[in-house]
Amino acid sequence: MLACLVGALAVAALLTLQSTPQYSSSTRLFVSTTSESDSSSAYTGNLFATQRVTSYADLVTSRALADQVGGVLGDGSDSGELMDAVSASVVPETVILEITAVDADPDRARAVAQAYGEELAALVRELETPEGRNRAPIRATIIDDAVESATPVSPQPLRNMALAGVLGLLLGIGAAVARELLDTSLRSSDDIGDVTDAPILGNIATDEAANLAPHEVLSTATPWAEAFRVLRTNMQYVEVDEEQKVIVMTSSLPGEGKTTTAINLALTTAMAGQRVVLVEADLRRPLVASRLGLDGAVGTTSVLIGKVSLADALQEYRDSGLHVLACGPIPPNPSELLQSHAMEALLADLRRDFDVIIIDAPPLLPVTDAALLAAQADGAVVVVRHGRTTRDQLEHSVERLEAVDAKALGVVINQAPSRKNRTGYGYGYGYGYGYGFETEVDTRRSRSEASARTKAENKAEGRGTVTSGRGGRRRA
Repeated sequence: MLACLVGALAVAALLTLQSTPQYSSSTRLFVSTTSESDSSSAYTGNLFATQRVTSYADLVTSRALADQVGGVLGDGSDSGELMDAVSASVVPETVILEITAVDADPDRARAVAQAYGEELAALVRELETPEGRNRAPIRATIIDDAVESATPVSPQPLRNMALAGVLGLLLGIGAAVARELLDTSLRSSDDIGDVTDAPILGNIATDEAANLAPHEVLSTATPWAEAFRVLRTNMQYVEVDEEQKVIVMTSSLPGEGKTTTAINLALTTAMAGQRVVLVEADLRRPLVASRLGLDGAVGTTSVLIGKVSLADALQEYRDSGLHVLACGPIPPNPSELLQSHAMEALLADLRRDFDVIIIDAPPLLPVTDAALLAAQADGAVVVVRHGRTTRDQLEHSVERLEAVDAKALGVVINQAPSRKNRTGYGYGYGYGYGYGFETEVDTRRSRSEASARTKAENKAEGRGTVTSGRGGRRRA
């Protein structure tokens, strides 16, 4: 609405500034009869003049009169231009005819109006004089000569801006209503609830800290890190009967943040003391190794084809306890590899050695890889991008999972808009609670409390740690 309003006002202002000022001048004629002035004759003459004055108004726009006026002016004026420049109107319930001329030159506007008045009076006298007589029964007399005006009649800035403002608001309201009716993107939990019964496990707000390395941003008390801690906590309530969880992270389309979400969730879970492995199963466009700065030459495909063992293919990310199985060489047949018996055996080995297995899978709609993996795993978590993923896309993604008897464990909303208060110090989390109108001291205190809560949470979840055979950590 604001954009339409500003746009309309800008266009109106531009057109107003570019418009050439126009000046007007008017002359007035009185139409009367020359009959005797007794009461009966006066009434008849007045009625006759009233009928005639309308015809004289039409004569003003005639080409014959324009030719005569052009000859009088002597400036080579075109008849068509003169006809467009003049107008005539009859004052209601009178016999007064007003002729108005408009021109960019105020002096010429006065000259044209005066010439029209004089020539119309002469034309009326010529037309109304019967043959053989010297006097016409009706005449037109100039009662007000045309005068030069110093004030332009157009453009009118205030009127133009007011009309533009009204038009802009109407267009803005119409555009807003149309956008609301036509926009099917997911922008709230209610939108997601209308598509699937799967719970919303996390809401990741847009944060500049996301540009930092995962081990840096997740070790500090930032809204970004706290959002993934909340996601980690919510994941504990998913498939509670399974001691080892295999979770597929996917999305409807590329570019919705599934890889970033998988990496940060895996690292956050590992920081809580659990044995976690992140498996790169997007064998078409692998990104995990490059994001974490690991070697991607050996990985999932290498293990599936029996070229290397699982133990040799695993890599640990920066002594964080997170083990990563990169993609390895990109195969020509990703779908066949992911639904092979070798993949089942790989998942079985991972279940034996790790508490949580997070699989970064391809998007659901372009290819079937993610659905095939979700059928072998405990289920899939679908990442949707706020304001971009549509209801139809999420609905079709859930249908892809249900078609292979896979379970949609939940939904993660990514890149939700962050909310800042007016002071600029506090920040609001995308998942519902936030700090409001804090001072810098309050902000530091809140971050210290958040760090203390994280340590307590890690202690409660880990109950102490012991070293595993793979150099990772597991709960005692």
